[in-house]
Amino acid sequence: MHLDIPTCGPTKPTASGRLQWEVRRTYSWVVVAGIIALSIWSAIGTGADLRVFLYRDAWFQMGTFVNGLFPPDLSAKFLRGTLWSGVETMALSLMGTVLAVLIALPLGIVSSRTVLGGIHSDADRRLQPGVRLLRAIPYWSSTLGLNLLRSIPELFWALIFILAVGLGPFAGVLALGFHTGGVLGKLFSEVIEDVNPQPIEALQGTGASTAAVLAYGIFPLALPQLVSYTLYRWEVNIRAAAIIGVVDAGGIGRDIYVAISLFHYQQLLTLLLMTLIIVTLVDYLSAWVRALQRV
Repeated sequence: MHLDIPTCGPTKPTASGRLQWEVRRTYSWVVVAGIIALSIWSAIGTGADLRVFLYRDAWFQMGTFVNGLFPPDLSAKFLRGTLWSGVETMALSLMGTVLAVLIALPLGIVSSRTVLGGIHSDADRRLQPGVRLLRAIPYWSSTLGLNLLRSIPELFWALIFILAVGLGPFAGVLALGFHTGGVLGKLFSEVIEDVNPQPIEALQGTGASTAAVLAYGIFPLALPQLVSYTLYRWEVNIRAAAIIGVVDAGGIGRDIYVAISLFHYQQLLTLLLMTLIIVTLVDYLSAWVRALQRV
């Protein structure tokens, strides 16, 4: 008996397949050309000229500045003040991050399509217009609020709160909390939307309330990423605390600004080293907390 066994050799691409491949290749080249054009436009608009580093005067001035940093000021009186500023920066960044989580968590939950049952989904479109509107209002309000919070930099928030509560670390805490709250709220919303939908659908199928879905379906799955993003933003807030100190909103940044203004570069190096030590400690603490999550 003779059997015709089909061969498994390479098949010729169809006309539609070749057309799709050509479209993708053309699109890729258009994207690359657009990025190059934007880069050139940005370089011209910002006056970027890397040839300045070919001049001897530029290297001489940078070398003079770096040479003026050494040796760092390690006098006992200045070290005590630097240590206190470092502790203040740590406290400022920590409280700012705590405030940010308190802002981000409720707004991130409300701005998540998962919690509201799928804004813009097929099931949502089958609802009555009034019900859809009632569900869309909190979603769009929280999304707009998060956009507003993170679109204003920490420095401008600090200027606003200095007018409200006066100079000092409390204004810095509020500035970091509001800006970081907007950033974390967006990240929290995306994490909640990316969780495995099967446990959530199972809970919703049993008639579980929204609070029960959050407590037993969403938070257990999203908690590791929520903690990871929070710890990362805490690290960022330590560096941001040094920046908002320029406007006297507390932290080591105030001392850095004074050292630069008075050309005390040796003290500046000591303050920068203290900032490095704080960031390194927080980095190790974050790694330790993440390791505990994996146990």
